[in-house]
Amino acid sequence: MARVMRYRQARNWPARLFVVLLAALAAWGVGLYRFGEGLPQAVGDPDSPTDAVVVLTGGSGRLEAGLELLEAGKAGAMFVSGVYQGTDVRRLLHLPQPADGAAKRLEIGNAADTTGNARETAAWMARRGFTSLRLVTGAYHMPRSLLEFRAALPRAAIVPHPVFPRHVKHDRWWAWPGTLSLIAGEYSKYLIAWIRIRLAAMLTPRPRP
Repeated sequence: MARVMRYRQARNWPARLFVVLLAALAAWGVGLYRFGEGLPQAVGDPDSPTDAVVVLTGGSGRLEAGLELLEAGKAGAMFVSGVYQGTDVRRLLHLPQPADGAAKRLEIGNAADTTGNARETAAWMARRGFTSLRLVTGAYHMPRSLLEFRAALPRAAIVPHPVFPRHVKHDRWWAWPGTLSLIAGEYSKYLIAWIRIRLAAMLTPRPRP
């Protein structure tokens, strides 16, 4: 009898695996919808001053938004993270002269991904003695960016400042294949980052009281 039961269980494992995969896909789909619907639709706090403006490259409108904040006096310095290796401030700002008022208050980093953005910003903030920043990136990229930055800068005050590229359709995002693909990819990256950060926190020894 036991042998028959084991045989039946062995025959049923593909069906069970299919059910598990289907449940996982359904959970991912529900999470994706909540993620997409929860993306910022506007800048929640456009006025609070911070020590620095931090711009993550990789999307249209980010650098312009950061410069506007700097020129409006919302911060005294600006850090642009993720600039191509070898690009200097003058070339980044398309300046005919070596520097102007904005360039003198701007520094750049060469991180290759969002985790690197957070880490090099944390190092830059520590060198400058800053404790607050306004984070400028695309609205679809903001949840993962905040996750990484809060892990790298747990004691810093971080003000999110999303920008909204024209090619990303925030209204009925799921009906636009390009936007759906972008947000689905970003959601998957967010999940991976969340798991990595949670595991790192669990495996890091806590200091004794």
